[in-house]
Amino acid sequence: MKVRWAALLAVLALGVLVPGMAAQGTPSGQGTPPPPQVPRSPNFDLGQNSPNPFNQATVIPFTLGDAPACPDATREYRVTLRIFNVLAQLVAIPILQTGGAFSGQPIVGITLKCGNYTAFWSGNYLNTGEHVPPGVYLYRIEVDGRAVARKMVVVQ
Repeated sequence: MKVRWAALLAVLALGVLVPGMAAQGTPSGQGTPPPPQVPRSPNFDLGQNSPNPFNQATVIPFTLGDAPACPDATREYRVTLRIFNVLAQLVAIPILQTGGAFSGQPIVGITLKCGNYTAFWSGNYLNTGEHVPPGVYLYRIEVDGRAVARKMVVVQ
């Protein structure tokens, strides 16, 4: 199973590094192609981190359910958010910045209700205070067994 996730992250990383113009067939000189669309799940949405690129810290917005309406306010979602480098190695686990009882907790297998949330990452490695080197990183949210990943850039 780890090999499958590693392969998935490697493919995502390569997709980030390979120019999108060749894949979309845009002839050179005719402008830039539209940005790729991130698939939206009916149960959640993963936003772009801000700021991006960043050098100190970043926040990652995500939405569970159909917030702000939340037709089923009793529904709970099991959420995990992790940050990987392009070699598919776990780099960090962000903490929940907004979210009631779980605020300040690492986002690993926590149960949240429908709503808008924000995760915070200091830009440091998981178990040390060392800042990660500049480069492309992937953040991946898993909600009730479904996952979406996006990229972010760390600069010096």
